[in-house]
Amino acid sequence: MNGRVDYLVTEEEINLTRGPSGLGFNIVGGTDQQYVSNDSGIFVSRIKENGAAALDGRLQEGDKILSVNGQDLKNLLHRDAVDLFRNAGYAVSLRVQHRLQVQNGPLGHHGEGEPSGIPITVVLVPVFALIMVAAWAFMRYRQRL
Repeated sequence: MNGRVDYLVTEEEINLTRGPSGLGFNIVGGTDQQYVSNDSGIFVSRIKENGAAALDGRLQEGDKILSVNGQDLKNLLHRDAVDLFRNAGYAVSLRVQHRLQVQNGPLGHHGEGEPSGIPITVVLVPVFALIMVAAWAFMRYRQRL
């Protein structure tokens, strides 16, 4: 690994129906209280158990919400974003940006007990070659006797 963290960024449209406890998540961020350095966006800070977002399953803590019912969330104060969510109505459409951390290095599954980082063929091929050379040398030596 080279010490760098890579992310896969995807966007998704998520439609939620407001439940008894609202949309079922909390937000952080805004121009007045940046959650992420150099990004005044609105982020999901908590998914409430059994809320609309939890039951849907697609919205995750840390996701960035780009728009609510088509209204862009760029350059909003936190309280204005909260008001936008509260007044969004019963059926709410969210444009969400997921940021998934991806493995930085060779891909592959390492089973239990299998040495990580060294493919088994890298070990077996040289060992097999040594065995063949030893067998050939033994046969040559034996013929001379």
